[in-house]
Amino acid sequence: MEAHLLGLMISAPSEKIAYATGLLKCAACAIIVFFLSACGANKVIVEGDFPTPIMTPLPLNIGVWYPDEFRNHEFTDMAKTPQDSSWVVKTGNAQVAMWDVLLAGMFQNFVEMKSAPGHGVMNQVVDAVLIPEIDELQYAIPTQTHVKIYEIWMRYRFKLVDINGEPLAEWMMTAYGKTPTAFLRSDTAAVNMAAVMALRDAGANFVLSFSKTPEISDWLTNMSTESEEVTP
Repeated sequence: MEAHLLGLMISAPSEKIAYATGLLKCAACAIIVFFLSACGANKVIVEGDFPTPIMTPLPLNIGVWYPDEFRNHEFTDMAKTPQDSSWVVKTGNAQVAMWDVLLAGMFQNFVEMKSAPGHGVMNQVVDAVLIPEIDELQYAIPTQTHVKIYEIWMRYRFKLVDINGEPLAEWMMTAYGKTPTAFLRSDTAAVNMAAVMALRDAGANFVLSFSKTPEISDWLTNMSTESEEVTP
């Protein structure tokens, strides 16, 4: 009887230790899998050259405010199967670089605002402030053809407000980019090029559509009328 009780006393802690050890092993495996998937992700910080638009600058003083989500924009796509690749693509720096170049060439005067427009906010005096947002981003990967041609599609939402943050116009715009060649050294280079092409397309579309957007057209007409009334 004493031996039986002693056996129970010994076996109970042993089972707990074995159970705890099993849990630790599972946790360790999960951590290893997590770090392997994170380390294995393809990471791209988009970089490229963006041309200044060839045009007569519009006679406007325009400010721009880049929200944090825009400045730090990235998209992540985790692998669905072991054969797929995970992607982390950071477009924020390239977004700001492209729009800075574009807006500086598009308007007579262009400044980055010190803070978000609003009542009582000490900001530079401008005719209006543009606030860009990325509403949606999609991309296509050549998982079947294995040819390094990638496609990226972006949808922007723009807000034009006065220095007090009061809305003047709001509109949407799309942009599309595709790697121009399959003979790139790596998948990451192909994704970077597709993103750069999408950004260049966004700039071209913005230049062509800005004045034609109904709300912008009305605002420009009002600006012109007010200017004529002030001029003696």
